[in-house]
Amino acid sequence: MSDGDADGEPVDDGTVDTDAYSDVWVFVEEHDGDVMTVSWELLAEARGLADDLGEDLVALVIGEAVDDVAREAIERGADRALVADDPVFEPYRADPYGEQFRALVEERQPAIVLIGGTHTGRDFAGRVAVPAHAGLTADCTELGVDDDGLLEARRPAFGGNVLATIVCEDYRPQMATVRPGVFAAAAPDPDRDGEVEAVDVVVDESDTVTEVRERVVGDTADITEADRIVAAGGGCNGDLAPIEALADALDADLAASRKAVDEGWVDGSRQVGQTGKTVRPDLYVAVGISGAVQHVEGMNDSDVVVAINDDPNAPIFDHADYGIVGDLFEVCPDLAERARDGEALAGSGADIEMEGQP
Repeated sequence: MSDGDADGEPVDDGTVDTDAYSDVWVFVEEHDGDVMTVSWELLAEARGLADDLGEDLVALVIGEAVDDVAREAIERGADRALVADDPVFEPYRADPYGEQFRALVEERQPAIVLIGGTHTGRDFAGRVAVPAHAGLTADCTELGVDDDGLLEARRPAFGGNVLATIVCEDYRPQMATVRPGVFAAAAPDPDRDGEVEAVDVVVDESDTVTEVRERVVGDTADITEADRIVAAGGGCNGDLAPIEALADALDADLAASRKAVDEGWVDGSRQVGQTGKTVRPDLYVAVGISGAVQHVEGMNDSDVVVAINDDPNAPIFDHADYGIVGDLFEVCPDLAERARDGEALAGSGADIEMEGQP
């Protein structure tokens, strides 16, 4: 067996000198100066991983005029921030982002790289992992490190019926995209100190193969950012009118269980659960949702949960702060009317009096 070199290059038998890699990296995703919340969520979780490993937490910021973003990454837990700042990175395109990220990974050799599982993150993560010969686990909902310091990346499998733990023993970096909303975001600490380093930009506009002529942002709500959510389940039998009216009265976003999405009643971008999105709003109203474990995994960190179901034995009541046993077609209009009249729904700024769960 041939010896690996100090740069971590593959040796003759195809293995990698894993000891040459260190530190935990988080990609901080921003668009026009607005940082995706999942980036701050990852910094919070990665801070614990880095501490467990005794290594640095490094934020990677790519964009144009992003010094403020880098400083905020330090405030939110990073020890260092690497900044690739150039007009070629705005607006986002996969080829310059992927090439810049890949070059830094190969030069700096991080042990772990975490990327938010957004459209952007999923788009370019493979462009880094494949040429770098890295192991990439997609759509993770839990992270940890084992006794040997290996990243344990967990994700739903087989339709959300099991949670698979994936490790990458022989290749580096260990990469993962992480579902937005599964971790609490790191709060900024203005007193934190850290190093912000400008890195060489290795791509040029003349080298890119794509051009953005126009950028149009759709009006589809991102439910992972919602403060209030009203979610529709199979119990509505496709009639969303009373649920949508309640959501409107509460100034809440509409979400759905997998049943409602599979039936085509609600768009898949609004699905909550292991095979959908993870949310943590101030208020979550589950309407006609039975409470299967796959759904509960996606909303169990909500501050206040209100369940409306005509089955008093529905599992959703075990996870609710307030429960209403009744016909949703009668309950929802009543709650909506009370909310419009200025009564308050628990924890929402609209508190309607309801009986708490025993």
